[in-house]
Amino acid sequence: MPITDVDELAEQLAHVLAETSASNSRPLVPQLHLLDNSPTPQLLVVNGTQIYDISPEVAVRIRSQLDFGDATSLDRTLVELGLDSPVLIDDQPLKDPPVHALSLAVAQKCNLGCTYCYAQQGTFGGAAKSMSTETARQSIDFLFEGHSPGSRVNLAFLGGEPLANRPVIRDATKYAAERASDLGLLIRFSMTTNGTMLTEDDATFFEEHGFAVTVSLDGIGEEHDLLRPFRDGSGSYDRIIARVRPLLAMQRNMQVSARVTVTPKNIRLANTLDRLIDLGFHTVGFSPLLRSSNGQDEMDGASFEQMLEGMISCGLSFEKHVMQGQRYPFLNMVNALRELQKGTHRPYPCGAGAGYFGVSADGDLAACHRFVGDTEGSMGNLITGIDRKRQNSWLAERHVHQQEPCSSCWARYLCAGGCHHEVIARGRPACDFIRGWLHYTIQAYGRLSRFAPGWFKGEVGSASESVASTSAH
Repeated sequence: MPITDVDELAEQLAHVLAETSASNSRPLVPQLHLLDNSPTPQLLVVNGTQIYDISPEVAVRIRSQLDFGDATSLDRTLVELGLDSPVLIDDQPLKDPPVHALSLAVAQKCNLGCTYCYAQQGTFGGAAKSMSTETARQSIDFLFEGHSPGSRVNLAFLGGEPLANRPVIRDATKYAAERASDLGLLIRFSMTTNGTMLTEDDATFFEEHGFAVTVSLDGIGEEHDLLRPFRDGSGSYDRIIARVRPLLAMQRNMQVSARVTVTPKNIRLANTLDRLIDLGFHTVGFSPLLRSSNGQDEMDGASFEQMLEGMISCGLSFEKHVMQGQRYPFLNMVNALRELQKGTHRPYPCGAGAGYFGVSADGDLAACHRFVGDTEGSMGNLITGIDRKRQNSWLAERHVHQQEPCSSCWARYLCAGGCHHEVIARGRPACDFIRGWLHYTIQAYGRLSRFAPGWFKGEVGSASESVASTSAH
């Protein structure tokens, strides 16, 4: 069969799976989700995120109860099957959680003019500014406070473009590493960069300190340049690739990943994924643009349908490579499978406002890096500390049980309500997309568990694929 026919067949399969995943993932009852459109039916029990293979006879019974909306009979069926268990997530919000991660906005300025930047070209709506060495060190002291030996902490550098303030990054990293060693703490460093200012000396420094470096790339060549140009309108892709190559060649302790923000203009995901993997990135992940500061390039219903098809196409490539014993670092798929394997269930989508804060150049605390300069996520400052009243109010309000329509959705403990910043600014336009993607990955989880169980044991290079990330997703 000619390769063009194989490619066309793969595209058709991804299209069919996207349509069926979208139509079959609509929420019917809050306590379970049935996947019965495959030879081996699966049942997701929402409490504890447990996945079971079930017989066709049981699947028919549950489908009948779902069609009638008979929640009482469904609960009884779970009991009869021995699949019920005590409720694992109640309405009680977190209170006064310890801090274990900070992201420092070391440079609230940027040399790019990205069309959709949530930070308004890096300045967060104010004057361009840089964090001082004193503020960075004060942030580190704040992060380390109260931790006992053996504790794990994370320090991230963001912007704007953080490398516009390289001296503070270097000083803060060395200071944090030395203090962590003295205190017996285990520290991980990360940075998100546009890649245009990287140097070979940066590569050496990041390798020495084991950085997780995330490079923002929104496609290949002109596709990227359309969304992430320099301020004068010229393209940035070629310069980024030239600057990142020394890091890709050197990475051992360091891990260099690519993050693609998906808009209606760069939705050819499979091509982008393969090209970036070929370049040598440790992982490649996609994230839809749900909210931009000017409303430009945000994803909508039709583009979400296209993205789901593209994601499933990438997922099918992942399945093929894994079944052939090959590593294929598609981060969205890796993370989804790992969460399903662990039975991840959570009342919050990330640590924002809980164990994780963003720190502005001036030392103000924000619920996360995206809330820097936004009063909606203000959480105190380094001088006076965390505003505990505000924090606890936030955590009570943002608990998934307080979110709608989450309470009736089977995906609520995997999604946990979505990114706080995006939900507050725009609502939840991506729910159908998220459920469709999870529906597909649950089915893929079943296939890989049967035909490539070694992947889940780390036997095909998967154990090291999950890297530190500055943004929760």
